[in-house]
Amino acid sequence: MSDAQEQRIPAEGRRLADVIREVRNAAADRDDVVVDMREAQRMRLELLAAELAPVFAEIPADNDWFDFAISSGLQPRLWIDAVSHISMGRDRRTYRFLRDSRVGRVVLAESTDMKPIADQVTRYVAERIVERQRMLDGELTFAARPDGRSGGAETALQTPAASPRWRIFWSVFGLVVAGGIVGVILIVALVLLWGRLIELGVGS
Repeated sequence: MSDAQEQRIPAEGRRLADVIREVRNAAADRDDVVVDMREAQRMRLELLAAELAPVFAEIPADNDWFDFAISSGLQPRLWIDAVSHISMGRDRRTYRFLRDSRVGRVVLAESTDMKPIADQVTRYVAERIVERQRMLDGELTFAARPDGRSGGAETALQTPAASPRWRIFWSVFGLVVAGGIVGVILIVALVLLWGRLIELGVGS
């Protein structure tokens, strides 16, 4: 029997349906791993949400700044508000408290321990509540921080003395006065120059 025939015998003994079944089983195993990873991350976020439940319950009912929901998907996230959330790191054990800002995504806290993350979220929520209340009271004008976090103690109070309107007014007034003086000087210089030209007979 030739070598070609010896190679054909095993191939003829294997059915395509058996190979398809093996491929499907391998794909299912991979899917199970992905699902298990996602469920493990979601479970950790649910534990954190349970830890923060008393904080969430104290949010005023009329405050719509916060979400407090776990999103589905390949990477579950515990959303705090529209720009901040908590997700698990690549090791699926590290909590990462993140916030999106105009300069990119900022890490507000990162730890494998739940407690420091919960403490940081609680402080963040408190800062946001105070920020919202002061905005409603008309007390604040916000200066954007480079890390995208709330202003806190760095936020300036809006007072009449700090208003830029008077500075703009005096700047414009100074420019007008300076322009008038320069105009008068040019007119006088032109008159003197013209008189000098007449004396020299240039204008005759």
